[in-house]
Amino acid sequence: MGLNSLDLMVILAYLGGVTLFGLHFRARQRTLKGYFLADNTIPWWAISLSIIAAETSTLTIISVPGLAYEKDFRFLQLIIGYIVGRILVSVILIPLYFRGELVTAYQLIERRFGGTLRSLTAGLFLVTRAAAEGVRVFAVAIVIPIALGGLLTGLSDMERDVTAIAIVTGLTLVYTFEGGMAAVIWTDVVQLAIYLTGTLVAAYSILQFVPGGWETIHATASQAGKFRMFDFSWNLSSTYTLWAGVIGGAFFTTASHGTDQLIVQRLLSARNQRQAKIALLSSGVAVFFQFALFLLIGAMLFVFYKLFPPAMAFTRTDTIFPTYVVSRLPHGVSGLLISAILAAAMSNLSAALNSLSSTTIIDFYAHIVPLSTEQRRVQLSRLATICWGVVLFGLALLARRGGKVLEMGLLIASVAYGSLLGVFLLGVLTKSATERGAIVGMLLGFSLNVYLWLFTGMAFTWYVVCGSTVTFLAGYIASVLIKQTRSSPPRIQSAQGQ
Repeated sequence: MGLNSLDLMVILAYLGGVTLFGLHFRARQRTLKGYFLADNTIPWWAISLSIIAAETSTLTIISVPGLAYEKDFRFLQLIIGYIVGRILVSVILIPLYFRGELVTAYQLIERRFGGTLRSLTAGLFLVTRAAAEGVRVFAVAIVIPIALGGLLTGLSDMERDVTAIAIVTGLTLVYTFEGGMAAVIWTDVVQLAIYLTGTLVAAYSILQFVPGGWETIHATASQAGKFRMFDFSWNLSSTYTLWAGVIGGAFFTTASHGTDQLIVQRLLSARNQRQAKIALLSSGVAVFFQFALFLLIGAMLFVFYKLFPPAMAFTRTDTIFPTYVVSRLPHGVSGLLISAILAAAMSNLSAALNSLSSTTIIDFYAHIVPLSTEQRRVQLSRLATICWGVVLFGLALLARRGGKVLEMGLLIASVAYGSLLGVFLLGVLTKSATERGAIVGMLLGFSLNVYLWLFTGMAFTWYVVCGSTVTFLAGYIASVLIKQTRSSPPRIQSAQGQ
């Protein structure tokens, strides 16, 4: 059926409206704390919704239904681990973040170990966050050509992708550049409402289209095993087992929500430590139900397309949900659903831009030019936001060669998270770990995860477990050995003197 002028008006109204809403915050950001932490004025419920939005990129909306369409509900095992990880972050890391005037997660590393390790951890965040976010931005290029196919005829695949990515990146840059973290969080709240509303509308429409409604969907999907949630096997090459989900998911979330500036910056924007904890824990419960909804959409689409086969077989599961939205929903509703998918993309991109900018200025520029004024740093923060927007645009185009976008994004993040989490745990849980020892552990942990990624069939859900364990143990042992090496010569000389 495709989109018509009404759908396009809805999409344009959304794009224009959310950009203007974000610009509303531009006059308030005069200091680094104001630009990057919204002067600690954000209530817990807004931060909670913003965290959910940050975890719910376009990848989630288009890829998670595809997982259930192709497989089942086993992805939810990972979300159980996400909740466990949030509890660990609330107990171990959040209290430390609120013991001083911190703006980035990596300032905590500097306080414990020193500037060299801070630069390494911050640099690793910049590289891997940019790479993972590039994959997420590319997901927009999957959706827009499907939605606007009629308007993009005559363009090559590359030209369509460039157009789609440029539209979303450019508009998101505008309000992120001007409004900083306040604009990011409050637009997240609006965008979350939009895409959840859109998803519920899609679920309702499938119920109406399938003869017999929920009874038919439940019976057919159950017979096909779509509602299977638990896998108790110990297969390390299987991505979604109970053990990989609970253990791997807990480690992954402890890293992503405790060491990744994308989430930590939101927590640091809370009014106090208690509100940060409430925001983080409540987001975990909501995320579980949200992912269950997306998986349910996939199971429902499985039944729908079994009864009404598509004209052409799907070549990738990421396109199933967007195709349904464009081809089956009434005009106006289709525009709302496409707007919902774009909302998730812009929400996540704005957060990435702000976190990449904050780490660049606070953890690098401020140490290179320590005497620069606050006004100068705010100006450069906005400039850094633009530069990172250009970088992510380029990386999104490179991501065109990848596979399933959701798993690509999680995999890239998992490779780095192991060493990051290991270093943070070394600093928090031990007193004897040294900066040099931690650097040794970090390099070994990161190298291990790169090896697991490139040369083994191990599921990415185990990467953070392996990387953080090796980083922690190797860092601790290296710290002890380096201390012994440094203290050995004086003791030998003393013995000879006797």
